[in-house]
Amino acid sequence: MATFSYWDTATIIGMVVAYIVITSLFSIRLRSKNSEQFMVAGRSMPAAVVAILLMSEFIGAKSTVGTSQEAFTAGMAASWSVVAAAIGFLFFGLFMAKRLYASGEFTISGFIGKKYGKGAKLVVSGIMIYALFLVNVGNYISGAAAISTVMRINLPTAAIITAVVSTVYFAWGGMKSVAYLTIVHSAVKLLGIAILVGMAWKLSGGIKPMSQTMPAHFFTWSGALSGGTIGAWIIGTSGAIFSTQFIIQAISATKSPEAARTSSLIAAFLCVPIGLALGFIGVTAKYLYPSINSLYALPVFLQHMNPILAGVVTTSIVASIFVSVCTVALAIASLVVKDFYVPRFNPTPDVELRVTRWISLVVGFLPLIFVLFVPQILALSFFTRALRLSISVVALIGIYFPFFSGKRGAVSGLVIATLATTMWYLLGNPFGIDNMYVALVTPAIVLVVTRLLFHGTGSDLHDKGLTHRESH
Repeated sequence: MATFSYWDTATIIGMVVAYIVITSLFSIRLRSKNSEQFMVAGRSMPAAVVAILLMSEFIGAKSTVGTSQEAFTAGMAASWSVVAAAIGFLFFGLFMAKRLYASGEFTISGFIGKKYGKGAKLVVSGIMIYALFLVNVGNYISGAAAISTVMRINLPTAAIITAVVSTVYFAWGGMKSVAYLTIVHSAVKLLGIAILVGMAWKLSGGIKPMSQTMPAHFFTWSGALSGGTIGAWIIGTSGAIFSTQFIIQAISATKSPEAARTSSLIAAFLCVPIGLALGFIGVTAKYLYPSINSLYALPVFLQHMNPILAGVVTTSIVASIFVSVCTVALAIASLVVKDFYVPRFNPTPDVELRVTRWISLVVGFLPLIFVLFVPQILALSFFTRALRLSISVVALIGIYFPFFSGKRGAVSGLVIATLATTMWYLLGNPFGIDNMYVALVTPAIVLVVTRLLFHGTGSDLHDKGLTHRESH
C-alpha cells in the first residue's frame, strides 16, 4: 500500500527490530525468580497495571486490524466487537472478580474443581488448553502475516520470529515480566491507534462530511450487522472473559479482592474509546478509498505518513501481536503445570520453576507446526470463545444457583456442550442460530436435567464456602 523508498522501508524495519531487541532484553532483566512470580507475579501487581493487561488480552492484532476491516463494510457498529469486551469486563468486575480472587485459585479449572471436584477440573483444563492453543495458532498466523509484510520476508520465517520473541518474553519472564512489558506494548499500541485516528480525521475532515455523503447505516448502532450477530459478540466475549485462564491469572496477581474488581472495571472503561477509534478508522477508509480491499482499511493510512510515524504505527501492530501471543501462551503453560504436572510429580519449588520454563518452550513453539501446515485453522478462532463460554456458564451456575450444581451435571454439561457446540459450528450454524447460543444454553440445560433426574446424587457436594466467600 505505501510507496516508501528503500531507505524509508529500512527505517521502518529498523524501528521494529530495535523495539523487539530492547523489549526482549527488558523481559530477561525482569524475569521471574520463583514459581509464584512466574504464575501470579507474587500477588503484588497494581490494579492499573493489571487493567491494561486485561484490556490488551482482548484487543490484540486481530481485533485491531479486524475491527477496522469490519467497519469498512458494516459501519461504526463494528465497534461492538471491542465494546463487547467492555461489557464483559464490567460484569466480570461486578459479579466474579472478587469471588475468584477470594477462592485462592489462579486457574479457572482450579476454581471449578473446588466446586465440582477433580473430574470437572480436568475436563475444564483440557477444554481451556485446547481452546487457547487454537487461539494462539490464530495469533501466530496473523502475527506472521504482519511481520512478513513489514520486513519483506516469507511467512515461515516470520512465524519463527514470532515464536522466538514471544517465547523469550513469557518463558523466562513469566507473569511479572509479561505484565510490565504489556504496559510498554499497550502504550505503543495506543500511540499507533491515536496517530491513525489523527491521520484519518485530517484526511476526511471529521464525521460531519462523511455522514453527509455516506449511507446512513455507517453511523447507526447496528450498521449492516444483525442484532443476533451483535448479541453473539457480547455473549461470546463476555463468556470468554469470565473463564479465560489468563484473565483469572491476571486478577490473581493483584494485591486484594478489591483491587481485582477495580482492575476489571478500569479495563472495561479502556475498551470503549479504543473500539470507537477502530470503527472510525474503518469508516474513514471506506469514505476515502471505497474500492480498496477491506483488509487494508487500517494500514491504508500508512501511505500518507512519513517513515517515522509509519514506523511507530507498524511497531504498534507488532506490539499487539506479542501481547496476544504471550498472554495466551503463559495461560496454557500455567494450566499444564498446575493441573497436570504438579499433582503428578509434586516437585520442589526450584524444580517446578525449571520444568515450567521447559513446558513454556514447548507451548511457545508447538503452534508453528499448525501455522506452517494448517493455516486454515485460523477460522476456528471464534469457535474457541464459544468453548470458553460453556465453562463460564457452569461456573456461574455453581456460584449463584448452587441447588443445580453437582459433579455429574458439571462434567456432563461441559462434555455435551463441547460436543454440541463443535457439531453446530461444523454444520455452519443451522437455522441462522450462532454456535455461541448453543454454548450458552447447553450446559445450563444439562445441569438442570441432571439435577432433576438424579436429585440427591452428589448432594454431599457442598459449596465449600464459594457461594458466600467474598472479602468485604
